Amino acid sequence: MRTATRCADGFNSWFLNLLDGHFHRRLGDVRQELLGTLHGEVAEIGAGNGQSFRYLRPGTVVHAIEPNPHFHRRLTAEADRRGVKLVLHPVGAEQVDLPDGSVDAVVSSLVLCTVDDPAAVVAEVRRILRPRGRFVLLEHVAARPGSAVGRVQEAVFRPWRWVFEGCHTNRDTVRTVRQAGFASVELRDIGMATPILPIRTQIAGTAIR
Repeated sequence: MRTATRCADGFNSWFLNLLDGHFHRRLGDVRQELLGTLHGEVAEIGAGNGQSFRYLRPGTVVHAIEPNPHFHRRLTAEADRRGVKLVLHPVGAEQVDLPDGSVDAVVSSLVLCTVDDPAAVVAEVRRILRPRGRFVLLEHVAARPGSAVGRVQEAVFRPWRWVFEGCHTNRDTVRTVRQAGFASVELRDIGMATPILPIRTQIAGTAIR
């Protein structure tokens, strides 16, 4: 959950590394389904510690869009460990330093919750994708209004956002992606079995440029 630098950046690298096994157990099958067939050049916005690399084919070229320097050491080490060819871009996702139509796929995993302007980020994703390129995403989103998880999301919104790099607990990411002008969008709801209540409601899927 990161793309913009906040006061707790160093904590987030440590905390997400601590939770890596938990996310792998709960979401590993979904991530493998989404990422395991990607090929060519891939960009990942908010690449963090490189938790997605275990699901990519060895030899995949990954342009890691990660402005937070506290993640870079673990990100580089994970790329070496998984045989990923890493190209690090220490820039924000609103202005990616890649040419138009330059990558085959873009990955976003628990990132669109953190950015200041999600519509601008998704527009950048679409810009850098080649024709018929894939935007693959796994994101936590707003729960149904009035639900127990939705009430928790509202209650913790301000402190959660401060600690987790601007993360919004209740974003309508589905609408943002569907309104971005992709040729097709296939998203599905998934429930993550986790004690971390604000991120239980998630979506997974692919948008084609």
